[in-house]
Formats: sequence, structure tokens, C-alpha cells
Amino acid sequence: MSGGRGGRLTAGDKEALLARLSRRAGESGRPRAPAPPPGATDFTTLPGYRELQTQRSFAQMIGLENPFFRVHEERAGARTRIGNRAYVNFASYDYLGLNGHPAVQAAAKAAIDRYGTSASASRLVAGERPVHRELERRLAALYEAEDCVAMVSGHATNVGVIGAILGARDLVVYDELIHNSIALGAQFSGAARRSFPHNDMAALEAILESARPSHTRCLIVVEGLYSMDGDWPDLAALVELKRRFGAWLMVDDAHGLGVLGPRGHGLAEQAGIDPREVDIWMGTLSKTLAGAGGYIAGPSPLIDFIRTSVGAFVFSVGLSPPLAAACAAALDAMEREPERVRRLHENGAAFLKAARERGLDTGTSEGFAIIPVILGESLKAAMLSNRLSARGINVMPILHPAVAERHARLRFFITAEHSLADIEEAVQATAEEMANLVDTSETIAALTRSLT
Repeated sequence: MSGGRGGRLTAGDKEALLARLSRRAGESGRPRAPAPPPGATDFTTLPGYRELQTQRSFAQMIGLENPFFRVHEERAGARTRIGNRAYVNFASYDYLGLNGHPAVQAAAKAAIDRYGTSASASRLVAGERPVHRELERRLAALYEAEDCVAMVSGHATNVGVIGAILGARDLVVYDELIHNSIALGAQFSGAARRSFPHNDMAALEAILESARPSHTRCLIVVEGLYSMDGDWPDLAALVELKRRFGAWLMVDDAHGLGVLGPRGHGLAEQAGIDPREVDIWMGTLSKTLAGAGGYIAGPSPLIDFIRTSVGAFVFSVGLSPPLAAACAAALDAMEREPERVRRLHENGAAFLKAARERGLDTGTSEGFAIIPVILGESLKAAMLSNRLSARGINVMPILHPAVAERHARLRFFITAEHSLADIEEAVQATAEEMANLVDTSETIAALTRSLT
């Protein structure tokens, strides 16, 4: 270290000395951080990633094409195009064929011309557009609810709303086959959680009898039409239980709207129950309504609370105006063209009848838009999906862990735009290819040995 005039430190010397002293103080005053465990920054150590890689290795070794993330080169309704090849498509939520409907497209285009493509910020702070209010008014009227609020994501709607209206002193009870978003919302809320066997009202009653008295609020959550099985709950029994035990009843009618009931008004219409008997109606805009997002319809205080207190709404950009306009137009088209719902019901019934006549296991499906063919092994389901793809039929396998291994399946989504010939072809091809499948247990065991 050099010295200045008269042995005094220069400014540079002072800075160097202070840096050395600071390092020494740090070394003596702070314990060293423990070394991270091996692989701590390696993303391949994420839970489930190794299992994913093993599944891909299985598929590669037996020449099984990945059925997921296929690129559709045009509108994917009852028909689609993948890899420049035409397919009959059974992997679309477009139940009434309203995605691409002239009136729906015209409404979206007009909204783009007037409002652009984005709401640009949260509706709370940046304001709303008339199309937001119109969509919510139409949805509230459909459920005979006091009000409604629409958000940008169906999944976030369930997580955010359930997470906000319940707390540590409360109880949430839901069907064991409930959607992931509801289970996550219940977990996020901090409330006590109980699940009951699928559609088992006696089991639900027993849970409420034992657990309800020790909690402040209670929420019962079911789906209007179960997305994996195509069946629905006993709404009359649920209403009776929620009254008796002083609980809120929430119905996720994401797959029910446009599908259940003579007019497609969902579970309440199908069950012949006044929709006002349900406290919270939830739904999505991405299925019958040919858009994207989620909504809650219910009492005004609930909707007011959501608009000002639920993070999924307050801290998220508002629903895109073209989507809001398209969804409102889709509702209009559903009401104006009731033959679409009628054709959907006819097609679903025809598929279910043909499948059961050929001995296919369709589980508990009621034949309304969602019909599984249960195989009981994930590898078999993936193989069958590939074989049907080779025959120009696009249908997705549902594999473990999305469902239990013994319930692995193909899931057929039926639409109003399918023809009876499409349905007959798909069922016949499924039965033929299933007959050619072999027991895969020995194949799995051999592959497991080779990979370990």
C-alpha cells in the first residue's frame, strides 16, 4: 500500500483497506453457507421428471409415437388436419361446433376493430369494455343468478375463488374425481379438506355429519359433467344436504354448459332443479363457448367480493375483448340454434350404444359428449391411440397418473358436428384394434429390467 504526502493514505488506499477489512469481517462474522446437495440446481431432479423420461424411453423402444402436442393445421372440430393429413377428430371440446361459427367469428372481428386484441391491464384499474359486461349479463341470466364475473383462466378461477372464500376454520368437501383446479384451490385456502367416493351421496352425508359441526363455513364442490367419465351427480340430493348442513354448494359446470339439458343449460336443467338452489356456478369459456377463460355466477355479494378481493381477477389482465364478444355470440347461437344440442345428444347416444354393443367398457358415462373406453393399462391406451391415428381417427389416451392405472383409457369427445358415419367408423375401428392388442404386462416388465 502506498502512502500520500506526509505518510497519509490516498483515496485509492483507503478504498482498498476498507474492502480488505470488510472481507475479513465477513469471513469472521458470518458462517459459511453449507454446500448445496449434489444436483440441487439440476432441473432433471424435479419430482416426476425421471418417470417422464422412463415413459418416453418405453415408447421409443417399442416404436410408439407420442400422441400429445400434435400440431393441428386448421380448426380442430369434428375434423382436423395433422401432418397434412385429414382426421376424424374426437379430441375437441367444441361440443356444439361454435368455434368457427360465422356469427361468432364476426363478433370477434368486430371487437378487434373496436377494442384491439387485449384489455391491456386489470379491469379493476384499467376499466372494462361493454363486451365484458354483456357476456357476464348473459351468463348470469342463464343461471338465473344475480351477477357473474369472467376471468382469463378457468383453472385460475377455481384456484383463486376457492382459495379466497375459505380459511383455516372452514371445511371443503369434494368428489374424489374433482378437477385438479378445485383440489388446488382447496389446498390453497388452508381449510380442512375431505373427499368422498365418486357420486356417493351417503358417504358425503357421513362426512358432513362428522366434520361440519367443528368448522365455521363449509363448501361442497362437484362437477356438472365429469370430464373423465361423462357422468353427473345427484343435484337434488346435493341441494338437500347443503341445506341440512348449512353449506355452500358449488358446481363446476365447465363440461355441462351446452351439453346437459334440452337447451344445453347445464346440470340444473338436466336435473330439473332451480339453478338458484346452487350457491356458486362455475364454468369455462373454452368449451361450448369457443373462447378461453372462466366465470363465476352467483349472489351479488360473492361477485362483488371476487371483483375486489380475489387475486386471480384483481391482479390479472382482463379477459380479451374479442374473446368476450365471441363467447357472448356463442351463447346467442346456442339459444338460436337448438338443433345443435339435439344433434349432440343424438350423437352421444349413438356412440354409447354402438360401443356397448361391441363390448367396450364405457364406465359410468351417460353418453353426453364424453365417453371413455377403459382399457386398464396405460401402455395399451397409448398403443390403441396410435393404431387409431394410423386409421385417420384422432383420440387421446388418458394415462397414469392422470387416472389410476387400472382406469387408463381413451377419451372420446363427441360433438354436434360428427356424423353417424364418423361414430360408426370410430367405434368399429376401436373394437377391431382392441381385439389385436396383446397383454402388455410382460413387455413392461422386460423394458423395466432393461432400463434399470
